[in-house]
Amino acid sequence: MVFAAGGGADGNVERKRTVDLEGSLKSVEGARQAGISRFVQISAIGVDDPLPEDTEEVWRVYVEAKRDADAALRDSDLAWTILRPGRLTDDPGTGRITLGEDVARGDISRADVAATVAAVLDEDAAVHRQWAVVGGETPVADAVRHASA
Repeated sequence: MVFAAGGGADGNVERKRTVDLEGSLKSVEGARQAGISRFVQISAIGVDDPLPEDTEEVWRVYVEAKRDADAALRDSDLAWTILRPGRLTDDPGTGRITLGEDVARGDISRADVAATVAAVLDEDAAVHRQWAVVGGETPVADAVRHASA
């Protein structure tokens, strides 16, 4: 199962909680009930980093929802992988990324995130791994294999 939902940029605080956190929790439970053990979650880069005191409320709630959803998935009994993309774009995919536990913030196309999801689903060593991902120079499959090693 792949959880890739997001509450969108509408400024609705409650929607961030219901989609980004509760949607993930319900998807994890749904996977369990359906006997699905493999779960890939799309999160967001930097959600474990502390937020400045003056962080706008909608952004704070979004980050907290993604962070809490990731923590709940890590605590589950599922074979999870968490991908934390940088700023998403609608640009065409390049097939090249930078993937790792700690990468500099950057942009990434939705197409390249989708390619990364497909690659981690085929990589057993990607289970119980969490990575940030942005556009880069390494072919997707190579980046996933290297990060999984």
